[in-house]
Amino acid sequence: MSTSPDAKSIREPHSFDPHVRLVIDTIPGFVWCAGPDGRIEFLNQRGLDYTGFSLDQIKGWNWKDTNILHPDDMQSLLESWGAIVASGDEGEIQARMRRFDGQYRWFLFRVAPLRDDSGRLVAWWGIDVEIDERKNAEDLLEGENKLLEMIATGAPLSLVLDSMCRLIEATNSGTHCSVLLVDSSRNALKHGAAPTLPARLVTALNGAPLNPRAGPCALATYRKESVIVSDVSSDERWDSGEWQNVVIESNLRSCWTSPIFSSDKEVLGTFAIYSSEPCHPTPRYQKIIDQFTHVAAVAIETSRAEEKIRQDERELREIVEAIPQFITVLAPNGNTLYVNRPVLEFTGLSLDELRAGALRTRVIHQDDRGVVGDEIRRALSAGKPFESEYRLLGKDGKYRWFFNRFNPLLNEDGQIIRWYVTGVEIDDRKQAEQRVRNEIVALREDIDRVSMFEEIVGSSDALNAVLAQVARVAPMDSTVLILGETGTGKELVARAIHKRSNRSARPFIRVNCAAIPSSLIASELFGHEKGAFTGALARRLGRFESADGGTIFLDEIGELPIETQVALLRVLQEREFERVGSSQPISVDVRVVAATNRDLKLAVEASSFRADLFYRFNVFPLRVPSLRERVDDIPLLVEYLIERYAKKAGKRIRNINARTMELFKTYTWPGNVRELQNVIERAVILCDGETFSVDETWLQHEASRESRVKVPLRHLGRLDPVQEMEMIEAALEESRGRVAGPLGAAAKLRIPRQTLESRITSLGINKHRFKSV
Repeated sequence: MSTSPDAKSIREPHSFDPHVRLVIDTIPGFVWCAGPDGRIEFLNQRGLDYTGFSLDQIKGWNWKDTNILHPDDMQSLLESWGAIVASGDEGEIQARMRRFDGQYRWFLFRVAPLRDDSGRLVAWWGIDVEIDERKNAEDLLEGENKLLEMIATGAPLSLVLDSMCRLIEATNSGTHCSVLLVDSSRNALKHGAAPTLPARLVTALNGAPLNPRAGPCALATYRKESVIVSDVSSDERWDSGEWQNVVIESNLRSCWTSPIFSSDKEVLGTFAIYSSEPCHPTPRYQKIIDQFTHVAAVAIETSRAEEKIRQDERELREIVEAIPQFITVLAPNGNTLYVNRPVLEFTGLSLDELRAGALRTRVIHQDDRGVVGDEIRRALSAGKPFESEYRLLGKDGKYRWFFNRFNPLLNEDGQIIRWYVTGVEIDDRKQAEQRVRNEIVALREDIDRVSMFEEIVGSSDALNAVLAQVARVAPMDSTVLILGETGTGKELVARAIHKRSNRSARPFIRVNCAAIPSSLIASELFGHEKGAFTGALARRLGRFESADGGTIFLDEIGELPIETQVALLRVLQEREFERVGSSQPISVDVRVVAATNRDLKLAVEASSFRADLFYRFNVFPLRVPSLRERVDDIPLLVEYLIERYAKKAGKRIRNINARTMELFKTYTWPGNVRELQNVIERAVILCDGETFSVDETWLQHEASRESRVKVPLRHLGRLDPVQEMEMIEAALEESRGRVAGPLGAAAKLRIPRQTLESRITSLGINKHRFKSV
């Protein structure tokens, strides 16, 4: 159709010869003509009959002006039609057109341009051919392939059956589909899928008994054959059945159902198509039923087979996972093949990580790997069961001890093909053993060290105020800093805090920081590994590990070297440390109580004590009063100590000399309770009668010596050098030349040890000459 002698007659088919017009009107398709701009000018009679419009009604329409195209296809058709018009070439378009009764069907639009002798476009001629059945067949085939893909990839059965029903409903308007499955009792049907059936009908079908009167689906299952109900209202098989009433009330009139068979001819369920019109299934519908009952059978059998496999695997896995032990399967070379859930939960690692070697390289403690490796190598050659104890790293960062039993699995030739390993946690037993060892060490240290009191003695207001603070802070886990002069009983307060805390059943470990050389303090606190330094012949646990779960008391904390202060700060902040010579962090749960007779604020100013560590310690400062601040307690303390030392010496003392008691009350006690203890012990040893007294010169001599150190040197370097030298030498004389420690010159002057050492060097004082004083 490239040229025409009479373009007007071609554009106006009503002017055609009647015979030509008859051919155009009866041709098996919709013939239409449009102007160069694409507006419709003619539609043959078949097209008018299909759409229900007259020629006058559609003349001058553009496609977007009509309501005969499916809304979902409108945009793509307009774009394709516009492209054809713009190009002036032939083209094809697929879209759904609405019939006069409201139903949509698929059509193929073939369009060709009409030009005059000069080549000018004068019209567009088109013919629309129905392709609904072909299109539906293509959609069904594509949908079936997708369903099979869903089945192959393990999609849930309910999703597969639901998608199958929706596919058929989408390609066959006015239909509703359902799938019913035979239940496990094989006495009834249960719901499988019915995406668009009325809810009341779905409820009625679910649980329907397998008898001939329960409806077509039940009958098809019962007889193992297809059942066709062309008109529900007139079918006499259901005249008294509940199913018939529910279907009619749901505005459905026909039902075609077929049983779904397994590969061994067992009925798995039924597939049904419902229609709102009385009708009998066409060959096309019968083909659809046969086609998709087969798809449903594949889906159901696949689902059942997969479920059976999953069930068997679940039962076996549940047995293994329920065992409250670690179960590991190793290859003959020792590589990990499988672990049960308790192992995964404990380590926090995946099975893939463990298979990649993490069990050997990351989980087993590095100190145990060599032993375990040697044992496995020996066992591989011997092929005999063996047992081993080693530590495994948990996801919480802590190691726990396990007792493991290795058993080989041999093949018929006696070769090892698997190692089965069962592990039982014995950490509580190991920790208990270690705690006993630690507590024995701590007990021996306590026995070797003479304590001041078994209890805190006194009832003065100053002491009661301290005890009230102890009662408040003890139940907490807060760090406590106990301040006070030498001999005031700071350790007794620390022990009282521990005994009143939730940690009272666990160790109380005391560390005198001033009594340990600075080169060994880190090893003492944190332990060391074998070979960490000269003389480290074996691994040694530090005091922090010994105190795990309990309390550590750091006495004379102001004497710690700066480098140790850094490590101690990490313990307070992160609750972990590293042994000397190791990079493996060790977590501990320890409450820290510290004590000092120094002014830590001055030490911070003098850069001998870290400010950040001071603030960590200073969470709850607690000052213990000196004995001169609790004079009211002196009579009680004197009586208590006299009784104690008299009993120890095998003496009986009934009275206390009044002058002695008065002297005790007026004396300043620079050594506080410790000094009082020493004076009374000496007096009891020398006492010959039943009356206790002391030589007054003891206290006068001590007072005269103490008077030489009148005030602490808070600002060394600002005083007169002569006066400063006299005060330092007096303190060195009283401390027998000792600088550090609770009885050292630095403590008496209440200044940092490093500061005093610096001033001694600057002033040229020979501290060694006082050692013989």
